[in-house]
Amino acid sequence: MLVRESERCEKRQVCEPEGEKGARTLLADFPNAPIAGDNRFLHNHRGQASVPSVLFLVGLIVSAIWGWNHLDFDTQDFIIDEVVPLVFLGFAVCLLLWVSVRKVQRGTHRRKTSERLMEQFQKEKSLRKRFDFTVEMIELNDYKKEGLEDLAPEMADVLIKTFKTSRGDKQHRIRGMAASHMGVLLHQESIPLLIRALEDDHAYVRSSAALALGRMRALEAKEKLEYTMKEDWDQTVRSRSREAVERMSNL
Repeated sequence: MLVRESERCEKRQVCEPEGEKGARTLLADFPNAPIAGDNRFLHNHRGQASVPSVLFLVGLIVSAIWGWNHLDFDTQDFIIDEVVPLVFLGFAVCLLLWVSVRKVQRGTHRRKTSERLMEQFQKEKSLRKRFDFTVEMIELNDYKKEGLEDLAPEMADVLIKTFKTSRGDKQHRIRGMAASHMGVLLHQESIPLLIRALEDDHAYVRSSAALALGRMRALEAKEKLEYTMKEDWDQTVRSRSREAVERMSNL
């Protein structure tokens, strides 16, 4: 038995990683010491930390019930009829004010960010960085042209150049993004390019082009879209083409 136990110890010493041997040594020397990654230690301490909070909450509830039961009926009626409605009204007013302030803060932050991006866009010379700024501005503007009218022609030119220069399989995502954002800017001069994009090798590019043509309600692309919504092998392309045709039909 002693020999077998010795063999098992030797095997354990050979197979155990250094980290585990160190942890076992620490446990042997300090049985109560916490070890990194030991979730039991974290759970135990979390449980201990929450006990005072639970006791405080129970005590608060019991105190409230005791105090309520020792009030006279007139006071109870006054609290129910007068105080409680005022408390709820005050809470509603505070909530409304908080929502309004947050809305104003978000609007201010969005406006400042948009102004900063516009300034960077106008100063930048690199086509790729100008494309990144264009995409970021459109996304920040919730995919709407309103507010971007002054820079829209220049942004559309960046999107067209990016689409034409982003060739190859590895850049099909860039082509697709450029195509879909042309539709947001309602750039009519890009319609012929988007119609040709419906024949791109990648379904993502074709679906993005269909989305853009639908946004612009480009009637000159309706016949091509009707063909694509029936014959394209990709489900997303067919769906986007059908949506585009429906938008044109609602004019």
